[in-house]
Amino acid sequence: MELIESHLIDKSICPVARTAQVLSGKWTILIIRDLATGVKRFNQLERSLQGISPKTLSERLRSLEEEGIISRQTFAEAPPRVEYSLTEKGYDLVPVIDSMRDYGKKWLCDDK
Repeated sequence: MELIESHLIDKSICPVARTAQVLSGKWTILIIRDLATGVKRFNQLERSLQGISPKTLSERLRSLEEEGIISRQTFAEAPPRVEYSLTEKGYDLVPVIDSMRDYGKKWLCDDK
């Protein structure tokens, strides 16, 4: 078992349930969606995810980094620059998000 976002996760549980636990939370999937288009800085993600608090964004990024879904690169500059990108494991989630987008367009959004 390992600790993710203050929850104990048993790696022997159903793969769908495990994936749902990793991706749970309002902002997690949206962060992955935004990083699917390329490298982003913290402030770019914060602007894109209107309504997310800096604290929540930091927590979600840290959790995704611990899970191996994103990588964080820090540059020794003044001021320091930090960039986030998807790892191979993260890019493997993009088709899941694409399927969610297709489902939402078909079943949850108005056809205007």
